[in-house]
Amino acid sequence: MTQAEKLEALRNIMRAHKIDGLFVPRTDEFQGEYVPASAERLFWATGFSGSWGTALIGQTRAALIVDGRYTVQAAKETKGTGINLLPPDNDKLAVFLARFKKGSILAFDPWVTSVAEARRLHKLVAEAGHKLIANRQNLVDAAWPNRPAPPAEPIYNHPKKFAGFDAKHKLALIAETLKNKNCNCVFLTDPHSVAWALNIRGSDVSHTPIALLRAMVFKNATARLFIEKSRVLRPIAGHITLEHPDQFETSLRQLGQKKQTVMIDAGVCPEAVRAILAKAKATIIEHQDPCVLPRARKNLTEQNGARKAQIRDGAALANYLAWLDEHARTGSLTEIAAQAKLEVFRRATGQLEDLSFGSISASGPNAALPHYHAIGKTGRTLKRNEIYLIDSGGQYRDGTTDVTRTIIIGEATAAMKSHNTLVLKGMIAVSSARFPAGTTGIQLDALARAALWQHGFDFDHGTGHGVGSYLSVHEGPARISKAGHVVLEPGMILSNEPGYYLKGKYGIRIENLLLVKPPEKRKGGDRAMLSFETLTFAPIDKHLIDEELLTKAEIHWLDSYHAEVHHKIGALVNDDTRPWLAAACASFTRRS
Repeated sequence: MTQAEKLEALRNIMRAHKIDGLFVPRTDEFQGEYVPASAERLFWATGFSGSWGTALIGQTRAALIVDGRYTVQAAKETKGTGINLLPPDNDKLAVFLARFKKGSILAFDPWVTSVAEARRLHKLVAEAGHKLIANRQNLVDAAWPNRPAPPAEPIYNHPKKFAGFDAKHKLALIAETLKNKNCNCVFLTDPHSVAWALNIRGSDVSHTPIALLRAMVFKNATARLFIEKSRVLRPIAGHITLEHPDQFETSLRQLGQKKQTVMIDAGVCPEAVRAILAKAKATIIEHQDPCVLPRARKNLTEQNGARKAQIRDGAALANYLAWLDEHARTGSLTEIAAQAKLEVFRRATGQLEDLSFGSISASGPNAALPHYHAIGKTGRTLKRNEIYLIDSGGQYRDGTTDVTRTIIIGEATAAMKSHNTLVLKGMIAVSSARFPAGTTGIQLDALARAALWQHGFDFDHGTGHGVGSYLSVHEGPARISKAGHVVLEPGMILSNEPGYYLKGKYGIRIENLLLVKPPEKRKGGDRAMLSFETLTFAPIDKHLIDEELLTKAEIHWLDSYHAEVHHKIGALVNDDTRPWLAAACASFTRRS
């Protein structure tokens, strides 16, 4: 089917249901960033393949809401479809809603829409003079012929040697939260929380080792996991009972019949679940998922695992960068061939389970698209005197990695060096930061941008996101960004990835992962300060650095970092890589 035929098929279904407009989010029934093929509804309906967005499909008009990461990509992928692009701005959506006939009936699927998002949409639609209804049949599914079957892969245990604590310990922590909030149970709708709490992993989606499952945890520290028994190949601990997913709604209604008080997280709980509980007269308490913060605060086992994974991954990346230095100059290397070779080096470690996300292998103008993904069989060819950006990561049982390096193929222009050095200054500023307890990501975000701001530049994405422990490479709740309002705590792992993007020319991003360290008092200071430990160890391309823009302290940081890179991974790289690594990690000569 062409995109026009898909839209027409969907509109025919909407007409049959007397619906004038339909909201189609990228999220699935589990509110995930990465979704299985069966839940790629936004892509099917619009052709947009990004990881975040929402469409509003009307009978004669349609809009796609995407953020700054995807505006260029979305414009290309929806070209010729008549779909309007909107930023994630309530006012802009309100203007688009005003174009519908007053009193229009708009619909959404309450299983793929969170409680919080449903409330936002109800408010916007009502203010525009329309009616929003929850339609339990997903209309995209009804219009989608030969839709792939949902995944049902086996689950497997995530042992204590990687997790640090067993499931019994974690369920006890959750039970304490329930008791403090006077709740009988919490409904875990986020598969990441289910995976963390029960020490299980799966392969239902690409790049993130989760199973798309739901669970209930009770204040007596027991859990109920909704899963087909055929997916459970090894015994589950006695304090975890199994129920078939078909019994899920019945179990929700029984909570109401028993006058239970149920905790839900409005940000990730489907609106359908809230509605079932409300109809069954259960008492609903809205509270952040009690797994979120404990999951983000990595325990000592997870921290040590992360260190090992990052060193292993850094050696693989160094082998790749040395290989790239030799082969990119031939002028025949393509983006897809380049990213495939990096995966080869990671798999050579013998411990790679999967990539942690689809690699961003971007040359020249493609690097100016922050979330670019090479298309076709080859992608673009890496050319001399152009920038090449590689953003990638791996999933290892002991940790999840995410690293970006920007490389010059040939000779860099003065502008390239200047822009890259300003980005580097921001990355160093965040890496070197010391901050008091209670500091949030928004307070550190300006450090990454200050050097760019002074020269009239900025970037349109966050500086950093949380990273899981053999879980999602994008993990909440903490982040370093203009919207980062969560307090940074010891044990949290975050990315540090400022950038600069010159449309149609090149893009720059340098990314390391950081671990928040416990507070320490400095000599002469009157209060303890938190700081970061750098976890990522891979050379930063010095051919793209304008030394005159760096301070003495920044050069010292870079020299010290490269010395540590060489020390940490020098013995792990291939013999052919060692001379290259020694040169890449050599110190600068300027000291003033």
